Amino acid sequence: MATAAPEAPLIAPAQATPDTPRTGPTNDRIVALDFVRGAALFGILLMNISGFGLPHAYGNPTNAGGAEGINLLSWIIIVVGFEGTQRALFSMLFGAGIILFTSRLEAKGRTDVADIYARRNLWLTFFGLVNGFIFLWSGDILFYYGLIALIAFPFRKLAPKWLFAIAAGVLAFGASWGVLDTMDQLEKHAAYEVVAAKDGAPTPEQEKHAKEWEGALEQFEYTAEEQQAYVAARTASYTSAFAQVAEETRGAQSWAFYRYIFFDVFSMMLIGLGLFKLGVFTLERSTRFYAALVVIGYGIGLTVNVFETRWIIDNGFSMLAFSQSQMTYDLGRLATTAGHLGLLLLIARSGIFPWFQHALASVGRMAFTNYLTHSVVCATLFVGLGYFGQLERHQLYYVVFAIWGAQLIASPLWLRHFRMGPLEWLWRGLTYGELPALRRDTAVA
Repeated sequence: MATAAPEAPLIAPAQATPDTPRTGPTNDRIVALDFVRGAALFGILLMNISGFGLPHAYGNPTNAGGAEGINLLSWIIIVVGFEGTQRALFSMLFGAGIILFTSRLEAKGRTDVADIYARRNLWLTFFGLVNGFIFLWSGDILFYYGLIALIAFPFRKLAPKWLFAIAAGVLAFGASWGVLDTMDQLEKHAAYEVVAAKDGAPTPEQEKHAKEWEGALEQFEYTAEEQQAYVAARTASYTSAFAQVAEETRGAQSWAFYRYIFFDVFSMMLIGLGLFKLGVFTLERSTRFYAALVVIGYGIGLTVNVFETRWIIDNGFSMLAFSQSQMTYDLGRLATTAGHLGLLLLIARSGIFPWFQHALASVGRMAFTNYLTHSVVCATLFVGLGYFGQLERHQLYYVVFAIWGAQLIASPLWLRHFRMGPLEWLWRGLTYGELPALRRDTAVA
């Protein structure tokens, strides 16, 4: 979310070295980064919209929104092509931004880089709390990024090989914990079947596991009455919605953060640091390199994702099938993320659809503003206007496309007259203790 103004060409030339990007006030944008960031931001909304608009539908599609016909097709496309990948992309870009932000300060001779960096990310954490509670979005990522960025800061000087090694270790630890959790779930299901069969005398441990499986089922499958009550509470008033979402946000920003989010985001930030140092984001690698990311990434990732999705559908969207699919989840989504990254950077290098690339890069430059705008628009539509739980799954994507279109038009228009997005401007002012100039002297063509 860098904030310097771009008068650079659509795709910026390679930096002198990846660790020492240019520090000029107008021509130091790396527009390929902005382009990928804009795409990832749109992808995050693509993933989040089911949480914004439907009750308990993000994981289990049978709870709400429809799971057959075009609604099922919508779910399949999202799960196969995008699940877990957009957050990974955005986290990598955030890692690259750590180098961009700190190296520019260091190039200017600042001796308070750590202080400025800490203030910047603590303010980001604060905005995450606002988004999670005030803007009614329990799926906020700013809170996580602000805290994890503080931990990533000391790693920014490491060589790429060490960054990748540490990231691999963190990923392996998180994935191993996930496999153990899945095996534990499968053991509980086996005990549940023994107890349900009423054939013989189950052991006390089996009875305990069976009750735990039943408890998990209650958080996976919801009755029509439970869903109606949930929707009613979300749409009754802002106070009612706040009480409901605040509890979910509290859970997401406490145990769920340490158990699930940290390992994912921290490792992706380190990978982003390493990729930036190797010139991947600045288009310094060969076309063959990016093509290999596409072929190998999609070849592995989409194959795994299709297999998992087919398994879930063939087994009736059962919690057991979802649990079993988690065994290969990280392999599929990380490989698919590599495919997405390679494809986006190939598009950036090619220069095709220049007006679209410029518009999407403008969205990426205003990522902070545009991300929080998603929450405000969706809270207004689904809570304020009462559309929560009222749309089918595929209809939610009409909302997504409308927001995309509006931001593709508004972002470049705004940046013609202003140096940065309005929230980027506020964020920078809070970070440095003084508000920078916002309006340009002359509009950019």
